[in-house]
Amino acid sequence: GLIMFHKCKATVVQRGVNRDLADAYLKKPENCSACTRVADHQEFIISNPFEMPQGICPWAWADIRPFILTIASGGSLGMMKNRHTALATCSDLFRPVTFKIEKMDE
Repeated sequence: GLIMFHKCKATVVQRGVNRDLADAYLKKPENCSACTRVADHQEFIISNPFEMPQGICPWAWADIRPFILTIASGGSLGMMKNRHTALATCSDLFRPVTFKIEKMDE
């Protein structure tokens, strides 16, 4: 049968810099700053988990999509306070961005 997906929102909750890793491994660690592809609190609405929303970084989209699919299909992560919410981070080791993924009321 057809799977129905819930509309979701992915919100940037943190843009970090792993300064210790940058200093240890990058040729020019002074050039390493928080990701500029997205902004703090920027929101992306996902009505179809198979369509990348406009403006999101493709690398981040690939990393957080499994969590989007979980929430969009009605699943949950047991350790979260809100069962309709997940946190997911893009895998840029030097400049990780954390997204809150939440099911939206329809």
